Amino acid sequence: MAVAFITGGSRGIGLGISEHLAKKGFDLAINGMRNADSVADVIDHLKSYGVDVIYCQGNVASREDRAAMLRDRAAMLSQIKNHYGRLDVLVNNAGVAPKVRNDVLATTEESYDYVLDTNLKANYFLTQSVANWMIQQKEKYADFQGSIINISSISATVASVNRGEYCVSKAGIAMNTQLFAARLGEYGINVYEVRPGVIKTDMTATVTEKYDNLIENGLTVQKRWGYPDDIGRAVAALAIGDFPYSTGSVFMIDGGLTIPRL
Repeated sequence: MAVAFITGGSRGIGLGISEHLAKKGFDLAINGMRNADSVADVIDHLKSYGVDVIYCQGNVASREDRAAMLRDRAAMLSQIKNHYGRLDVLVNNAGVAPKVRNDVLATTEESYDYVLDTNLKANYFLTQSVANWMIQQKEKYADFQGSIINISSISATVASVNRGEYCVSKAGIAMNTQLFAARLGEYGINVYEVRPGVIKTDMTATVTEKYDNLIENGLTVQKRWGYPDDIGRAVAALAIGDFPYSTGSVFMIDGGLTIPRL
């Protein structure tokens, strides 16, 4: 049975993705920073779909030092190798927003490093590690079909001057997608970017009223919030191979927010 590894997969968008992959029959490795007891109910819920699920606790972007990040990443991948012996899909979903929304004229280096380490650096180096493992699997099994799916944001191209570091991180993920898609094409390993719009999660909880008003006044063509379920459906379609000739592509899940309109 195919195996998917979802970073930040126990809540919000990540949980929506995990649910839809479970519905498609993927065994799951779920990453998060909370201890195992805190996510036990989530893991049991995912197992109710009839798939195997393991929890890989760890920080994909340790801000203490690079060695700690390497240890966490290596430990998680070793856990997946030991339990499943394979990995078919990586979903780079883990991400953070700035702890304080500051104007770009006041962004601190601490906030910049915090956001970029988690959203961009971790994406790059986890993808690198997984890509090398997928290449090994492809060389061993000719029919292996691996894929990597990056969860980005409309903030990759839509500027928000009160959270510039977040926008920069998402723009970087867009380039990560292009780089790894170009490099892994010869192995038949597809790399995609899913770009959510305004999604109702705990990350947007503090700005609910703001976006309620914006959506009501025409921010999106489809007059509603997006939900983790919307993202999960898109990722599942990519993971099962419904878009085999689209490596490097961006899939907009934003309710038409980024359509240029007069």
